[in-house]
Amino acid sequence: MAIYESGEDYLETIYILSAKGGGVHAVDIANELNYSKPSITRAMKILKANGYINVDVDNHIKLTEQGREKAEAIFEKHNIIAKFWILNGVSEKNALKDACRMEHDISGETYDIIKKFVESGKGKA
Repeated sequence: MAIYESGEDYLETIYILSAKGGGVHAVDIANELNYSKPSITRAMKILKANGYINVDVDNHIKLTEQGREKAEAIFEKHNIIAKFWILNGVSEKNALKDACRMEHDISGETYDIIKKFVESGKGKA
């Protein structure tokens, strides 16, 4: 099932918050993304219906295997694109901000080239 930009942002945020330890709740995601709790609740219902997350009896949000794989891919793409820009002289602040926008729209071909470039250690930095 295709997932939209906002869904990718939610999955990536759940992944990052989960890595910090403890349970992830809708309010944690709302605080991290600066979205309203009702927006997060609606999005979690959609992600759950599509098999990306589970919510336990204590309302902890956990990624399913499918959700974790998708979140890891999004997180990696974000980091590779940001590193690409940093290697080419863009400030870390702008690189991270731009990578967040680009990660959703970049073609697989372009991403693969950027990833090879970053992994080769080329660039200005």
